[in-house]
Amino acid sequence: MNDLALPETRYALSGDVNIAYQTMGAGPVDIIIVPGLVSHVEFMHEIPGYTAFHRHLSTFARVVTFDKRGQGLSDRISDAPSLEQRMDDVRAIMDTIGSKRATLFGHSEGCPMGALFAATYPERVSHLILFGGFAVSAMLPIDIEERIAQRVKLWGTGDIIKTLSPSQATNQNAINQFAKFQRLSASPGAIKAISLLNAQIDVRAILPNVQVPTLVLHRGGDAQVPIELGRNLAAQIPNAKFIEYSGQDHLYFFGDVEALLGDIEEFVTGHRQSLSADLDRVLATVLFTDIVDSTCSAAAIGDQAWRRLLDSHDQLAIQTVEKYRGTLVKTTGDGILATFDGPGRAVRCALSLGAASKQMGLPLRAGLHTGEIEIRGRDIGGIAVHAAARVMAQCQSNEVLVSRVVTDLVAGAGLKFSERGTRELKGLPGRWDLFAASA
Repeated sequence: MNDLALPETRYALSGDVNIAYQTMGAGPVDIIIVPGLVSHVEFMHEIPGYTAFHRHLSTFARVVTFDKRGQGLSDRISDAPSLEQRMDDVRAIMDTIGSKRATLFGHSEGCPMGALFAATYPERVSHLILFGGFAVSAMLPIDIEERIAQRVKLWGTGDIIKTLSPSQATNQNAINQFAKFQRLSASPGAIKAISLLNAQIDVRAILPNVQVPTLVLHRGGDAQVPIELGRNLAAQIPNAKFIEYSGQDHLYFFGDVEALLGDIEEFVTGHRQSLSADLDRVLATVLFTDIVDSTCSAAAIGDQAWRRLLDSHDQLAIQTVEKYRGTLVKTTGDGILATFDGPGRAVRCALSLGAASKQMGLPLRAGLHTGEIEIRGRDIGGIAVHAAARVMAQCQSNEVLVSRVVTDLVAGAGLKFSERGTRELKGLPGRWDLFAASA
């Protein structure tokens, strides 16, 4: 391969983790490639077709590639990154390169994160492209441990080329190249951790909230992610366009890419749609809290003492919500309403606030739900707000209850949940699975 004008690797700081990234081209639009299982932004240029594919995209866009935290040239971490952390990494890269709005191009496991990011930050995403993706893992619970153990056993041998790129499966040079790519990208232990996390991915609940123009692409014979998963992914995203291509290669830059590149360029440059009319509707995690038996407590200690205690509680709430990067919508007299763009931070905020309030002698109950909200000036509305309030109403003293959507979205974030049964929530359809959160 001619290495003339290969991009330089730079780093964006996401929290305290350095994320390696490269850029190609100068715009006028940005395309951020969200990688699949593993990546290595420098070595991937050694794989035939990779550089040429991105160079074509760079004729009409600034193309950004990066390594997830824990992989490739990014900082190693102790645990597999959650979807929430991966979203933070993309935001950090965008902020570092001065990208206010971009097209997200998710590949394989990058698709669920890309969809979650687009639903959560519609103002930062102009278009969403999902290639070879899925909304929920195809691995059955009885198969997970066996399949992951087999993957770990063969990691670094290049055997994975059989499903990633069947067209190259008999090419020994390609197999050797993939073996080196695997070893450079992640260790066997790291790939076990990320595979276990990926087996828990399920973003189906948030797909109806994706507002941005979406293009879902899949090869009919994809040997890694069956095309049925791609069709189901597209079917759950409002107005998403689905295109099927011939071939078996799971890697987007292998096989016949001419039609694929043409469709991407047309989608990005020829069908831009303004989201300004829809930016008042976003995906968020809603937190409601309430002081247990506040009326009895006020009567017991007197109005003035109760007012001082409430003021202390409100100041504590403001500081705690700010610490976890949330937005305090309002106080409710004996509780708060707040929103978060990350469900993991929302749960941790609720647990932290509950523990601190208990020490003040104010037992709390807290309810959380993730869904679409409507921005109404300084207030918010929508079903997600009502759902969070109804979840809170089911709480016991000093308890944090969440809906199943929240537990699905924070897999791998280090939080623990105990089942609290299935309930009917007043005014909301269906039955809801509720879980008590703990750190």
